[in-house]
Amino acid sequence: MDLFTLPPLAAILDAVYAAMMWLTDLLVPLAGDASAAAAIVLVTLLVRTALVPVGISQARAEQTRARLAPRLRDIQRRFRNDRERQQREIMRLYADENASPFAGCLPLLAQVPVVGVIYALFLHTTIAGHANALLNETLFAVPLGTSVLGSLGTIDPATVIVFGILVVLVCVVAEITRRTFRPAVPAADADASPLSSASAQRVMGLLQYATAVVLLFVPLAAALYLTVTVAWTLGQRLILRRRYPLPPQ
Repeated sequence: MDLFTLPPLAAILDAVYAAMMWLTDLLVPLAGDASAAAAIVLVTLLVRTALVPVGISQARAEQTRARLAPRLRDIQRRFRNDRERQQREIMRLYADENASPFAGCLPLLAQVPVVGVIYALFLHTTIAGHANALLNETLFAVPLGTSVLGSLGTIDPATVIVFGILVVLVCVVAEITRRTFRPAVPAADADASPLSSASAQRVMGLLQYATAVVLLFVPLAAALYLTVTVAWTLGQRLILRRRYPLPPQ
């Protein structure tokens, strides 16, 4: 069942659609035929800006987890045969540090409805009983409702070029992310940690490229949204890592 066919959610999606079309018309003098694509980029940037507090919360939580990691590993070693005592000691440690093992999770979940509505706008061809005209707008003559998977057999050079550029951009961001935020495995635990295995490192590295694969299955509007999102996320993480550096392990 499509939740956005329910009247309350359909009304919300329709309101977002109307706002997006208004912004598209507003940007016509500046962006011409690419005004809808420009509107998507602008809205994505506004959404990511509004969600900066979520990123800060996650960065702080990551810093706290890294700071407590040596003590957590010590507790896990000392009480590895007593799971109940281990959990009590871990919760006591977090309580003493005025921290939570779930810090950063709730703010992350809070963004799901916002991102879900925006993303649904780019996937639904019909909204509240009428056609989604946004997907008929174009970027370099490629309709925003076009997907690579849906164009197989009839795909044209313009579609290949536009999606190719987006895929390359996402892959560049993925590689920078992989190199910059590679998980650190403490030397003392290198042999025991599953993260230290070559296969685990390869899998985690490949996961950074998942978005590039997704781009081949979604409409161009969603592909633009995802490309801007991953680029913004990388920039935000780089800034927040400098503001909330992780302690050496």
